[in-house]
This record gives sequence, C-alpha cells and structure tokens, in this order.
Amino acid sequence: MRILVADEFSRKHLEALRALGLTVEFRPELKADDLPEAAKDVSILVVRSTEVKAAVFERAHALSLVIRAGAGVNTIDVKAASERGVYVANCPGQNAIAVAELTFGLILAMDRRLVDNVTALREGRWRKKEFSKARGLHGRTLGLIGVGAIGAAVGARALAFGMRVLAHSRSLTPARAKALGFELADSPLAAAREADVLTVHVPANPQSKGLISRQVLAAMPDGALFVNTSRADVVDQQALFEEAQSGRLRVAQDVWADEPKGGEAEFHSALAQLPNVYGTHHIGASTDQAQDAIAEETVRIVDSFLNRGEVPNCVNIAQKTPARFQLIVRHHDRVGVLANVLDAIRQAGINAQEIENTVFEGAAAACCKIQLDSPPAPSVLESIRARTDEVIFADLVELRA
Repeated sequence: MRILVADEFSRKHLEALRALGLTVEFRPELKADDLPEAAKDVSILVVRSTEVKAAVFERAHALSLVIRAGAGVNTIDVKAASERGVYVANCPGQNAIAVAELTFGLILAMDRRLVDNVTALREGRWRKKEFSKARGLHGRTLGLIGVGAIGAAVGARALAFGMRVLAHSRSLTPARAKALGFELADSPLAAAREADVLTVHVPANPQSKGLISRQVLAAMPDGALFVNTSRADVVDQQALFEEAQSGRLRVAQDVWADEPKGGEAEFHSALAQLPNVYGTHHIGASTDQAQDAIAEETVRIVDSFLNRGEVPNCVNIAQKTPARFQLIVRHHDRVGVLANVLDAIRQAGINAQEIENTVFEGAAAACCKIQLDSPPAPSVLESIRARTDEVIFADLVELRA
C-alpha cells in the first residue's frame, strides 16, 4: 500500500510509516494543483497546509484516507471526500500548547509593547519614558472564546498570571468551567463586555464564521487587547480594522484574510500596517514539539486504519444516517448466510445503511444488526425467517429519531 506525504514531515516518523509496511512517497514540494496527478495511485494522503481539492478525489480512485497533520480541515474538500467514501482525519489537540504559548506571548508583547521596544533600540532610540507605560495582566480579565484543547491551555496560563478567566463555548458546562477554574459567560458578547483581553480559539466552520462580530468587538472596553490565533473568518475583519484604526483596541493576529498559502510570498494587509497591531505569520503550531506530536498522531491514525480498520479523529462519518429501521438477525456463523439476508433486502428495493455483525464465543453463532432506510414487508421478513437452517431469529425494530 502506498502513502503520499505531501508536506514537511520528520524523517523519524517517515521511517515509522515504512515500518508499518507502507511504500512511502515523501514529496513536500507538491502544490495543490499537483496533487490530483501525484495522488492518483496512493491509498493514504498526508498533508499539513497543502490544499486538497475535489479534483484529488475525482482522480485518486484508490485513495481511502486523507490525514490533515494539524487540527483544522478547512483546506480539504471534505464534501468531495465524503461523496467518494474517503475518510478524512485530523490531529486535534496536538498543537494546543504551541498555540497557547504564542497566544500568551502576543498578549504579553502587546501589554509591554515589546516589538516597539525592540524596534526603537535597533533604530538607536532610547524611549524609556514612553515604554514604561503598561497596565499589567495580574487581576485583569481574560475573555476566552472557545474552550477546546487550545482554549483550555490559554486559560490555564492566564490563571498562572493571576488573571480572571471568563469563558464561553457552546459545549462548556458549569461543571467543566468550575473544574478548569474559569467563570462561565453565556455568550461571546457577555465575555467581551468584561474583557481586558479577548482571545478566540474556535475552529473555522459555518457556525463560527463571523462569531466575533462588530457588536462583540464594540462591546470591549476602551484600550482592551484582542488576540486571534484561530482563523481569520471567525472575526468580522472590517469591524476589527475600524476598531484598531481608531486606536480604541490593540490587536494581535497570527491569521489573516487571504493570507498566502506558501512559506514565502508578498503579503500586504492594511490591518497589519497599523501601529497598534502586532502580527505573526500563521506560526501558531510551528514548534518542534508540536510537529513531533502531530507526526506521532498521524502515525497512530495510519496504524489504526491498517491494523484495526478504525480511523481515529475521523471528521466525516455521519453522526446519524437516514436509516429508520433496524433488522436484527441472529444466525449460524456460516458462509453465505448474510449474503442471503442482504439479497432478500436488495430484492425488496431497500437500502442497507449500516451493518454490524457480532460473532459469539466459539464462532457457532452471530448477531447481525442491519439499519435500513425503509421497512421490509412482512413477506420479506417471513422469507428470511423461513431459512431455518441459517437463521435462528429475525425481527424488525423502528429506530428512535
């Protein structure tokens, strides 16, 4: 089986993939438009930042699994993958510490104006009077939007600096907030109103687009700090520019609208040019520690797929199928038994959505659960039950919505 690694990947972990019996093609130079041809005969594709377009799935008929060696999958056409029955997996949480470290570095840098300090010294200017002005973080409120692995790590660091953490997440319960040492905000707006620092850590998806709206930004107190190390489109970029341009907020971003996809390029951003905006080059996960952790997780996913037929962290398996009924068949564990059952279902024009067959100890009998999109007629059930040399018991149950 062939695996294509189309981004940078450590030599040690390439060897770990080879140790699984795979033929490894390591081609980090590939661009998005090169992938359909390069991946046409591979079974597994690993990418980091390289975009995986629909054309890849249309051309690569042997492709069974795409792994994003990182957290977000917005660079992969997941819809096209799902239509072709290709698993898409990611490596969530492996870069959490790296992103949290950068986030807090940006918060400290803004509060103490570290970049401006360095720039003045390099220009031969001593400006102690100007740069001695700082509010400090101890006792201030950190508004935290998103409490996944990254958000929780940022909040933990804020607590260590003596900050109050006011957190909001769709899945954050009062019990979990208390366990983390956070206070619970019922909305991003509520967190913004009290935040000396507001930082956002949510994935890019239709639900999070524009989550940090003009209203949320306007609710922040004058002089507050705003940090985004997640994705650009979770924030109203025009509203953010206007707030920063007015001087009311100080801003730090690691992610940008229309940012270059490669490692080197011309990039011009009106927001990045403002004196009260600190920017980095989408480097949140770019530490050796994070990349090692992500590579380890990638190898684990491949190992599980090859040896157990399971895909950890799969993002495109349906949470609920259209199936409305379940056929339960206890049967003798013999050749052709299930084929005969499925043939009866096929002849009735019914689609089997999910099939799970459990073999009992001794391998004499098994129980098969077949989820169906419509109920078989009583005559179909009777034809299945009539095969008494194969079928022990058969029954139909309606699935709850």
